[in-house]
Amino acid sequence: MMNKKDIDWDNLGFYAHETKSMFKAIYTAEKKWQVEGLIPYGNVSMSPASTILNYGQGIFEGTKAYRTSKDRVVGFRIEENAARFASSSERLCIPQLPEGLFLNAVQEVVKDNSDFLPTQEQGSLYIRPLAYGDGPMLGVKASDDYTFLVYATPVGSYFKSGLKMLDTILTDKYHRIATKSIGFAKAVGNYAGTLLPYKEITLEGFDEVIFLNSSDEGIIDEARSANVFVLKGNVLKTPALQGSILPGITRDSTIKVACELFDLEVYEEDVTVEDLLNADEVFFTGTAAVVAPAGSINYKNNKVQFETVYNASMTKKIREKLIDIQYENIEDPFGWVVPLG
Repeated sequence: MMNKKDIDWDNLGFYAHETKSMFKAIYTAEKKWQVEGLIPYGNVSMSPASTILNYGQGIFEGTKAYRTSKDRVVGFRIEENAARFASSSERLCIPQLPEGLFLNAVQEVVKDNSDFLPTQEQGSLYIRPLAYGDGPMLGVKASDDYTFLVYATPVGSYFKSGLKMLDTILTDKYHRIATKSIGFAKAVGNYAGTLLPYKEITLEGFDEVIFLNSSDEGIIDEARSANVFVLKGNVLKTPALQGSILPGITRDSTIKVACELFDLEVYEEDVTVEDLLNADEVFFTGTAAVVAPAGSINYKNNKVQFETVYNASMTKKIREKLIDIQYENIEDPFGWVVPLG
């Protein structure tokens, strides 16, 4: 375990810091899910023939715990994470984990690692539940045995230089995921395919990449690990959940905040390349980044610079409203915040 005194709490970044403990449960066909409970944070072992290593049979979630202005430790819409975990499990042929076990595991990990929970100024405690097939299977089949883990790590800003207007590229070189595949699931393999595109665009000086839909390159899909929103006037649009789009929890929260607190017209529908390039504002949403603004979009060697100043933007208003709800700086009008401490 890393000593908390060795952590630079004012410059956490988005890295995996060792903490005190993690939660474990195992599944066998004979005994179903069996809880091992909290164990020391550390490496795990598995068969070299495990289905996670050979065939990518694994899923994960991401959520956060916050130390709020009311001196409470809370989570944000964690039941939605449990529901999405169940949906991802079904798609990857992983046995369903009882919702109560998922929620209890998150709470136990947060409580036992409370010494690693940053202040609001420093960041939050990022929580990573995951499940994977660890039984040996040489043929392309679902595993007989599975492991469920939950670990946590203190994090700061998702971006190395803190929040900024992101220079973004819209790529037609790669697709993120195939339509009618597993884009809606939080499957480990969905993210591996974005590593090379991201490596290439960062070498060109860009911060983020948006992918086109694999069935219709006239419409956009999402970014490498975030949903995309496009604002024009009073109309906010985001791609509909048609199978290749992850049903982001921050995405859904943004839709509700935009509609109910800022009176925007919000549409979940196809977002065309033209919509993207002619927008007043474009931003990304996700658990890690919350809401992050695009400063420009580059497409086929043409650059569109957004003229809206961030401090005067709707993006900033939505971001700050979500963060204020999460940290209990304002009353939660939606009932999203749940105590974890």
